[in-house]
Amino acid sequence: MNKHSIITGITITIIIIPFVHSGLSIVGVQQLEYRWDSPGDFNFFTMSNSGNIEFCSTVPYWTSFQSFEIAAFYDTTHLGSFVVNPTIINPLSSTVQAGIFSSEEISAAQHSFMTLDFEFDGGDIRLDPNKFMVVINVDIPIIGLIPYSTSTQMTGFDFDRIMNSENLSCD
Repeated sequence: MNKHSIITGITITIIIIPFVHSGLSIVGVQQLEYRWDSPGDFNFFTMSNSGNIEFCSTVPYWTSFQSFEIAAFYDTTHLGSFVVNPTIINPLSSTVQAGIFSSEEISAAQHSFMTLDFEFDGGDIRLDPNKFMVVINVDIPIIGLIPYSTSTQMTGFDFDRIMNSENLSCD
């Protein structure tokens, strides 16, 4: 083997590694499990005051993302977003990360959240829970430059159940 072949092979490997890492992170984020850091104690009002989320990586390699956003909507009105900043999660393990909630109308969002929390806990229905949606947006830039994001939409009730989950694969 001549030295030009070796240099070419090393160069190709160096170029490919960031793309492979980005691709693996995309797959890892799609397999990611999460819940509130205190299992069984999640409610939307608490989330509106910021807090911590536990992430569980179910894949045997490192997973990373640029931002993890939980956007809450009621009848197409954006109530606010809970955002976790860049995170790297070790293989087959969990980590707890802090998030910050922001809203243009924080008092209106908290009022809606308290009402919906009461309904999800079995109280009287005052707001239509079918109009409450949560969209989870995860940004995973490819090689740090090319924007890529994945979104998942679910009902507020389903999201509440996920965040109150007692067991994750990492437990």
